[in-house]
Amino acid sequence: MTPTDPLAGTKTIERTEWRNGQWDSASDVVIEEAPVALVYNGISHVVMMATPVDLEDFALGFSLSEGILTRAEECLDIDIIQGSNGIELSLTILSESFTRLKTQRRNLTGRTGCGLCGAESLDQVVPDLAPVTTPVNLSNEAIDRAIVQLPQQQQLQQQTGAAHAAAWCDLEGNVILVREDVGRHIALDKLLGARCRLGIDTPGFSLVTSRASYEMVMKIARFNLSALVAVSAPTSLAIETAAKLGITLVGFAKEGRHLAYAGSCVEAPMVETKL
Repeated sequence: MTPTDPLAGTKTIERTEWRNGQWDSASDVVIEEAPVALVYNGISHVVMMATPVDLEDFALGFSLSEGILTRAEECLDIDIIQGSNGIELSLTILSESFTRLKTQRRNLTGRTGCGLCGAESLDQVVPDLAPVTTPVNLSNEAIDRAIVQLPQQQQLQQQTGAAHAAAWCDLEGNVILVREDVGRHIALDKLLGARCRLGIDTPGFSLVTSRASYEMVMKIARFNLSALVAVSAPTSLAIETAAKLGITLVGFAKEGRHLAYAGSCVEAPMVETKL
């Protein structure tokens, strides 16, 4: 594949450009965004706007990170159905999982990634999760190495300039798995789902090309992962939640500099966040 070949999840369009006092016409590659509905045992649960690639990863990652499933084995089948108005991800799940889903009583249609839209009570906002049990020692060198490697593997971003990425990196900082999407939360769900589907259990950390939100911390906590590195800022609730759950949270990561907000990095003191 040459750099000009369009990737899955992109479209080639015609556009005009104003430059040096005149208009010029040319083709351009843009990222796709489509409505994606997650349907469990025939019941529609949520519609998300996503880039229509790696959708099985998304279906499994979302289901696990949202607590709909507790184990990947609870998902028996995933069908991808292309419709005229969007894409349906039809999941067949165990009856016990479906019962758990129904008790959540959430109406999330039109969710935009804030993570809380549709929650019916404050108890649903901050669920009571146990601290993670897979602590890792995250080195400054590993963070630097991952930050340098990741852009080379962001193919959708290279072609369109409109994709977020979530990567799984080993403790040496080698990027071993990447998923991209127009939505930052969906990119992380795709990554988490891909780890399960591919059986990747290499110790390491998640790296995201966005800010670190509370929901992102909760997603990796549900997978018992203990380190999240973001290239932008964390929110206050993300910091507090990471500290409570024993998760190392790093923000504003770039080569040669990053800030530790919760947990610890090698050669840095443990950050004690007041809750």
